[in-house]
Amino acid sequence: MKPCYCINPDCSQPDHPSNNNSNTRYCQSCGSELLLNGKYRVSRLLSDTTGFGVVYEAFEGFTAKILKVLQEKCNNDPKAVELFKREYDVLLELSRQNVTGVPQADAYFQYSTREGKILHCLVMEKVEGINLEQWLKQYDNLSQKRAFKWLREITLILDKIHQQNWLHRDIKPPNIMLRNSGELVLIDFGTAREETQTYHQKVKGQQVTGIISRGYTPNEQQHGQAVIQSDFHALGRTFVHLLTGKHPLEIYD
Repeated sequence: MKPCYCINPDCSQPDHPSNNNSNTRYCQSCGSELLLNGKYRVSRLLSDTTGFGVVYEAFEGFTAKILKVLQEKCNNDPKAVELFKREYDVLLELSRQNVTGVPQADAYFQYSTREGKILHCLVMEKVEGINLEQWLKQYDNLSQKRAFKWLREITLILDKIHQQNWLHRDIKPPNIMLRNSGELVLIDFGTAREETQTYHQKVKGQQVTGIISRGYTPNEQQHGQAVIQSDFHALGRTFVHLLTGKHPLEIYD
């Protein structure tokens, strides 16, 4: 039997053994529905330490997916909900434009627990592989030859994203995946923002939320004034980390 995990944050035993029966519709611990949006069953918790989201592995039939759920404590924060849904909007638009090198968007929906609590859910393609932070732990640092190859790949992906008037705003080794096939994929678009005239007007008034990953984020972005060059600054810092094996904060002067 395939494991089945309950996503109700108040469930006392989300991995109840009786949930694993494919015919079991409701969690045997809390009574919440196990089949999400009529087609997804969650198999396991992957991470609950990624900002304001909880990440699970889910299956649609035999196909593995990634399920992100906005932490319940953020439900009353309009900005958190907006940023969370934006990841789906960005990935969906990039998918429609046939942009490769990003996960394919699958679905966005709201899920209600047995007690009536509403959870915001995002389903996307599961990229089979490891991120570059994990890769670095295995190989210590990056060769110059591979650095040129990877830098070209990510630059081409970024170019396509920028052509769609989007800024990523959080490029760093954990947000770049290396597929088992050897292709790179840029992930985590929760902080992405569309580069529109309205956005530029907000920049002038410094009314844009600053997204910060220490060591990678440029000064202008820390003040809510990210531009296309900000993504390339973060990409440069990422490759400094990969080539030296040291976090930018360890060598920054």
